Amino acid sequence: MAGGGVVKVYGAAASPYVATVLVCLEEAGAAYEFVPLDMAAREQKTPHHLARNPFGKIPAMEDGELTLFGTPESRAIARYVLRKYSNGGGGADLLREGNLEEAAMVDAWLEAEAHQYLPAVSHIVRQCVILPMIGGARDQRVVDEHAGELREVLRAYDARLGERAYLAGDFVSLADLAHFGFTHYLMRTEYAALVEERANVKAWWERLSARPAVRKVAALMPTADH
Repeated sequence: MAGGGVVKVYGAAASPYVATVLVCLEEAGAAYEFVPLDMAAREQKTPHHLARNPFGKIPAMEDGELTLFGTPESRAIARYVLRKYSNGGGGADLLREGNLEEAAMVDAWLEAEAHQYLPAVSHIVRQCVILPMIGGARDQRVVDEHAGELREVLRAYDARLGERAYLAGDFVSLADLAHFGFTHYLMRTEYAALVEERANVKAWWERLSARPAVRKVAALMPTADH
């Protein structure tokens, strides 16, 4: 729930990395305020923002005296939000830290997202969605290269999701939510077919995107046609 809260998140609504943080705040039921930055005016490079994020990236988060930053990956912020606000704060246990084996599976699939899924999907989204938003044109060679990589990654995902409802097990976790931002944009392109051709991945995405927290944040995210 947004507005009037303790937590402030700085960034751009279009950022998939910001989306991960906002989804975690929504899932945890934490009050927060989203503070948009003017990326076109390079507000992220101003002294005020550099005090929050020394790398001049988004997102950044303030919670009382604590300031955390993304590089731009936002997993540290997401973990903090879930540790502080989920347990007893109204959200599900999306880190599973009370169970060593389940927590290990969450970590394993977060690593898969970071090192297998993200390197492929991010290039497709940048070329097909982000560049058109700012008046650029896609490089189809780059898209084709990474579409092939993503197809192979999703083959492994499909096998896993044929065994379990979610990546880490039969429970939703940060390992799933970390995929949200870029997959949301991917599904607005013709490369949604890469997800749709894998029945287990398609069903997983439909479950994930139906979550109220995900739906709320998705509504904030612009695309090239908005």
